[in-house]
Amino acid sequence: MPTLEKIEQTSRLIDDHIFRTPLVYSPTLSSRFDSHIYLKLENLQKTGSFKIRGAAAKLIRGCMQNTISSKGVVTASAGNHAQGVALAAREAGLPATVVMPQWSSISKREATRGYGGNIIISGATLEESVARAREIAKEGMTFIHPFDDEDIICGQGTIGLEILSVLPDVETIIVPVGGGGLIAGISSVIKATNPRIRMIGVEAAACPSAQMSMRVGKCVSVQAEPSLADGISVKQLGEIPFQMIRKQVDELVTVQEAYIAASIQILLDRKKMLAEGAAAAPLAALLNGSVRPRRDEKIVLLVSGGNVDIPLLGRIIHRGLVENGRIMRIRLNLSDRPGVLARLLNKVAALEANILHIYHDRSAQRSAIDETRVELELETRNDAHIREIENALKADGYAMEPTDCPGQGAGPTDSPVLV
Repeated sequence: MPTLEKIEQTSRLIDDHIFRTPLVYSPTLSSRFDSHIYLKLENLQKTGSFKIRGAAAKLIRGCMQNTISSKGVVTASAGNHAQGVALAAREAGLPATVVMPQWSSISKREATRGYGGNIIISGATLEESVARAREIAKEGMTFIHPFDDEDIICGQGTIGLEILSVLPDVETIIVPVGGGGLIAGISSVIKATNPRIRMIGVEAAACPSAQMSMRVGKCVSVQAEPSLADGISVKQLGEIPFQMIRKQVDELVTVQEAYIAASIQILLDRKKMLAEGAAAAPLAALLNGSVRPRRDEKIVLLVSGGNVDIPLLGRIIHRGLVENGRIMRIRLNLSDRPGVLARLLNKVAALEANILHIYHDRSAQRSAIDETRVELELETRNDAHIREIENALKADGYAMEPTDCPGQGAGPTDSPVLV
């Protein structure tokens, strides 16, 4: 099993091949949760994720011990481990083949190719991709497991050393959990150094494989739903991480998709920091109350990566703006006469709302023959501004139809409010 001594050796081994990422204090989050919140920014790591640590450890130690085939390496990954292995193999002068599941993001595929990886798309799940990679390895390449491997775990554990070097009096560390290699490595360092430090793992509620495995006392596979946190959508925990988590992790919690999206939005809006879904899970655990900080407690949230598809990010941002009263939609019928639309737009301008989109439809089926359907999307300040606009338009005789925006006739939403 990975030990503190071996992880310290690994740290010296990979030191020239990784970044020592910052540990930054967040006054905004600290004030919100009445504690001291720090962010370990592995989204600023090479390849945009902590995964380069484990990949570098595996490749460097393997080359030193002559356990890596001259034909290269093969692995399976949804994206971040793929990029780490591709880069580490390129630096070692070896070819790398990566099997990626069918649902892996386009941006992560292209990034892996950019680091020199040969991509094979195969498997409806990561487990199926791993099985295909093992088959390919029989052709003479060395198989690298994405998380169920001692060298990989030791590489990820170097994050724990860095946290303690900057914040030795940390009280709680919250880590995303997929296959379990990350939290297994970090907890090895933390518990060997100070057993009183709490280690908390966070899974997506859509794929709670670690919690289920702990519940039944063995590694089991779960049915996974689609999740924003694709990096931790692993249906079955690794065997080595399972044994380590049982002994070294104090608590496992889950977070829902709405809170993951909200956390991405908060980190981007308030901290100007791009975090992928898995990386936002630790903050989501604070938002949804599954982890309740003690007053003045020193907490580290591990922001594990920043590799998120730009189109997906755009949808998350837009959804967050709607839910927080920053975007309002208006739908109404107007008399189809010159000047009527102009008067509406002038009224909106006078109310200091910015028009983002306008759709003018004379052929709407539910409109009278002398009417036209108009839909506006407006940039607003907050919910109070939305209510001000609604009231002003109603006072002028405009009849607005209900929309799906919060505060505009929709029912309650289970999504968190970003403040």
